[in-house]
Amino acid sequence: MPNSASAKKRLRQNETRRQRNRVHRSDLRTSLRRVLEAIEAYQAARAEDGDADAALATVNSAYIVAQKKLDKAGSKNLIHRNKAARTKSRLQARIKKAKA
Repeated sequence: MPNSASAKKRLRQNETRRQRNRVHRSDLRTSLRRVLEAIEAYQAARAEDGDADAALATVNSAYIVAQKKLDKAGSKNLIHRNKAARTKSRLQARIKKAKA
């Protein structure tokens, strides 16, 4: 346990930040999972000649949300900015592959 007042304050600040980062990181992972689920739904709709246009719109809207969250997480150092860029690139490649 910390002894000085400044160390006690640091402990409080670190715990607050840890909890805040945990929420944002979880939200980011959820949005990434939604993009992947939307891609799978789109591929299934194309395979069974379903409503692929609506599924594609869902993919695009989910990607836009995930892209914004990745950019914000990268700029706030929640994740490294290169990881954010790499993840966006990989998602975009998956979307492109699904469309082909």
